[in-house]
Amino acid sequence: MKLHEYQAKELLAKFGVPVPPGRIAFTPDEAKAIANEYGSLTVIKAQVHVGGRGKAGGVKLAKDANEAYDRAKAILGMDIKGLTVRKVLVGKAVDIAKEYYCGLIVDRNVQGYTLMVSKEGGVDIEEVAATNPEAITRFAIDPIKGLRPFEARDIALQAGLEGNLNKIAAMMVGLYNAAVGVDASLAEINPLVITEQGDVIAADAKIDIDDNAMYRHPELEMYREVESEHPLEVEAKAFGFSYVKLDGHIGVIGNGAGLVMTSLDVVSRVGGKAANFLDIGGGAKAEVVYNAVKLVLKDPDVKGILINIFGGITRADEVAKGVLRALDEGILTKPLAMRVAGTAEAEALALLEGKPINMYPTMTEAATAVVKEAAL
Repeated sequence: MKLHEYQAKELLAKFGVPVPPGRIAFTPDEAKAIANEYGSLTVIKAQVHVGGRGKAGGVKLAKDANEAYDRAKAILGMDIKGLTVRKVLVGKAVDIAKEYYCGLIVDRNVQGYTLMVSKEGGVDIEEVAATNPEAITRFAIDPIKGLRPFEARDIALQAGLEGNLNKIAAMMVGLYNAAVGVDASLAEINPLVITEQGDVIAADAKIDIDDNAMYRHPELEMYREVESEHPLEVEAKAFGFSYVKLDGHIGVIGNGAGLVMTSLDVVSRVGGKAANFLDIGGGAKAEVVYNAVKLVLKDPDVKGILINIFGGITRADEVAKGVLRALDEGILTKPLAMRVAGTAEAEALALLEGKPINMYPTMTEAATAVVKEAAL
């Protein structure tokens, strides 16, 4: 679950991270009223779940309340990478002396969080990583000991950060505590600002929370905005599927995250591009498979479907029955190739005999076939 900047700042503040004052406005009049309260230079920032807001014109300074009204009016309703801006953050502008970057990611190579720090703040860290990777200092945090202040100060020194290192280190520790506290998969402060007065402030923040950990944080459900999520991902949650919309043309259905990921790779290897990731889980019955096929076919980008199942507790004949139901009801109108191995494989083959659905012995053969058919 992605958090807006203002939501991420609210969380960081609870963990002792200094953030500039700011409030949400849904109308230009509200933006004007907030700016009038602050009585100084304000910044109007679009709140949408995409990066590059500044480049798209979604971040503007306002010297007074009237200009804040004009800025908010221009930004509200703006389309930024396909998302409509429905609210803006009106915050006190920060007197910036230096801009740095500080972020945390879940790093499976070290089985914990990796802290990333760079002098090049205020720009996309992906751009820095691509063009100047040596500008990023990385530190694998011990998950038992956590991030300790002396380690944070050492990383700040290594990265060449200037200013009050104790305050900078405290912000890094606060960011780490917040990430652990809400099970974040990503947490970053960009820019981490050193003001002309020497204060250290999180001028912008981004936090993504692991959906699989949301059951531990019911208090954070209020931050979820269903309207900002892809409608198919919302529907998939209702079915209990692990589903991610991608930008290809081959729908992919499998059981087990590893197998589905492998299926995505195989589709790419044979010249296709996956339209989605969909894991139906273990022990899926015919109805589950039917719902998965129906869901995938709601995506207009899908030109064909690959079903790749390894039958352990999931029976191959149940998979076949679900697919046949979709076929009988006229839902299955696109090419579909299956590789279903394991339990009840022979029974599945018998059910599919004479039907316009092919089952292949390997995932590569199935992927090759559906990619070819989808291109016709």
